[in-house]
Amino acid sequence: MLRPDLLIRNVSLVDGTGAPPLSADVAICGDRIQAIGPALAQSLGNDAKETMDARGLTLAPGFIDTHTHDDLAVIRAPAMLPKLSQGVTTVITGNCGISAAPVTLRGELPDPMNLLGPAEAFRHPRFSAYREAVAEARPAVNVAALVGHTALRSNHMDRLDRAATSAEITRMREQLEEALDAGALGLSTGLAYLSANAASTEEVLALAAPLAAAGAIYTTHMRTETEKILDAMHEAFEIGRSSRVPVVVSHLKCAGIANWGRSGEVLDALDAARRAQPAGCDCYPYAAGSSTLDLRQVDERIKITITWSASHEKMAGRTLAQIAEAWRVSQLEAARRLQPAGAIYHSIAEEDMRKILRHPATMIGSDGLPNDPRPHPRLWGTFPRVLGRYCREEKLFSLPEAIHKMTGMSAQRFGLADRGLLREGYAADLVLFDPETILDTATYEEPVSASRGIFSVWVNGVLSYTAEGPTARRAGRYLARGKTVWMQ
Repeated sequence: MLRPDLLIRNVSLVDGTGAPPLSADVAICGDRIQAIGPALAQSLGNDAKETMDARGLTLAPGFIDTHTHDDLAVIRAPAMLPKLSQGVTTVITGNCGISAAPVTLRGELPDPMNLLGPAEAFRHPRFSAYREAVAEARPAVNVAALVGHTALRSNHMDRLDRAATSAEITRMREQLEEALDAGALGLSTGLAYLSANAASTEEVLALAAPLAAAGAIYTTHMRTETEKILDAMHEAFEIGRSSRVPVVVSHLKCAGIANWGRSGEVLDALDAARRAQPAGCDCYPYAAGSSTLDLRQVDERIKITITWSASHEKMAGRTLAQIAEAWRVSQLEAARRLQPAGAIYHSIAEEDMRKILRHPATMIGSDGLPNDPRPHPRLWGTFPRVLGRYCREEKLFSLPEAIHKMTGMSAQRFGLADRGLLREGYAADLVLFDPETILDTATYEEPVSASRGIFSVWVNGVLSYTAEGPTARRAGRYLARGKTVWMQ
């Protein structure tokens, strides 16, 4: 056995499978987990270059954020502190139909692609160019990417308020196939947004045709998450069945006051689909969403906070109700004046969110917006919030179940080879934390705040974050698509 670089002793292992914790030692050599077992120190003697006693702490696979909009952040801000500080070692980008690649802008940056960054940051007309840019930036976390349907539409269509023609679909599919060949995870859609809402189911089906042969995946911000959510779920699952590919429903929720209390129906629909096909979802642990300011979502019964406005920068941080009152107009008119803008919508019932979060098919995804100057606290707090508030305090699930939702399940579904589990020979993406103190500190009022209870984070065997802060050592990689595994 080669001399280990690090021996972590007397730690409680939660391996990512959902199995109970196990007390053991872990040896790391290079970028891999070299050995796992009891009393490794006895067999290794003093051979390890460094030894750490982790008694009282828990070691888990590095967390995988299955739903991010970090596409450009991993290049423009490669330290990735919002994710690294909460134990995230891998981010899945390209969600909700918007991706940094392949993109060739034909004019103004369409909404909601403006969530990712400014127009000048979209410099990757081919997916392979994006992959090279990630490698050159060497972010602190690993990156795996989906291809956005809206990004493809904006490349080839003169306007986005209509369905694509067969010729346009052909060109989009050629770009998608090229991206799949370069290691993209699959296709994402954002059918709720006006930039993609006019796309027919047939358009998406035609684009999804190459996914099955590539062993890729389909994820979707569905056509609606409000009253007609069951119809939207039916469409999503039909696309998966017809295309013979797994489906992930993005940030599953019951949005809007009229939709509160329907999580049972929604989860029944998910379970019915799971009996016939590979299907699942991701969820963030907050009763509020965040995106661009959408006039269709303005509802004076709910709190809406403006996070940015291109035309009225000083309004960031104020509620839409406060702005409307100051301007002596309706909230809808205030929203019109603020556009383009970003907003946090307190439009989800806490109990619905809890039920979806607890469901066995639910993965954890932050849906954080790193380009937002006043982000939703989920950008900094999602994973410790799950472990601290919903696991330890509210006991929605056991610690092994919670870890499985953010590691092993995610790696299997997205085809991330040698990730998501504590196994000999697997990548040394690891997070060491105190299960008794881990907790998010980011709030809606003070959203930029590192969580408590994270002691150490290793990415590909490199110590990248400690309780004192980042080490400035960045070892993230681009992760190409591997084989997806679904266990219903």
